[in-house]
Amino acid sequence: MASGAAGTAVQRTSPEQARRAWPRWLAGGVALLVVAAVAVVWADGGARLLLGVGGALLAWRGGQLAAEGGRRRAQGAAVAGAGVLALGLASVPVALAGWVLLVAVPAGLLGGALTLLGRGGAVRRSGQAALVWWALVTGLLVVTGLAAGWERAAAGATVVGALGLGLLGVVLLVGSSTLRAIAAQPAPVRPAACAGCACGAGGCGIPR
Repeated sequence: MASGAAGTAVQRTSPEQARRAWPRWLAGGVALLVVAAVAVVWADGGARLLLGVGGALLAWRGGQLAAEGGRRRAQGAAVAGAGVLALGLASVPVALAGWVLLVAVPAGLLGGALTLLGRGGAVRRSGQAALVWWALVTGLLVVTGLAAGWERAAAGATVVGALGLGLLGVVLLVGSSTLRAIAAQPAPVRPAACAGCACGAGGCGIPR
């Protein structure tokens, strides 16, 4: 879901926008990879860290969707509300945060898969793959909980959540590289004799 949205954003970006955007994408990708790594190794706070960062991202994305208006407003409000809730849960004890992730990670994967399935073309195929991934992750967490205890399953959910955040970071890094290539494209060369004589008649077709 994130990779599809990022790819669409990159494709619609002009060279001027790319010059402003690629450093932010690079910094965001590096930051998410660092957060993912810390969440995996920080036993006493990794789950809460994921809830805080994930909640902030959801709240930001929800605000973007709500600002678009129309049918997006209700969707954006729901996403932002989920983000605010995750931010609030980031302050709970670490054991409870792990249980929250045990529910939130499969639910988030399922929601993303269903969203992609509602679209067409290659995006729908990505949704089918995401649905298979959701089934595998959910089954693994359930089996782990039944066989080794639900505390171990909650720790596994934290690792899966960190991997998802790291994947988003990789998507941003790849996107920043593409944006940088777009930003490096030279501006179209305007003929030396161009004096704007055709502009009043609709233009000569050369970007000004």
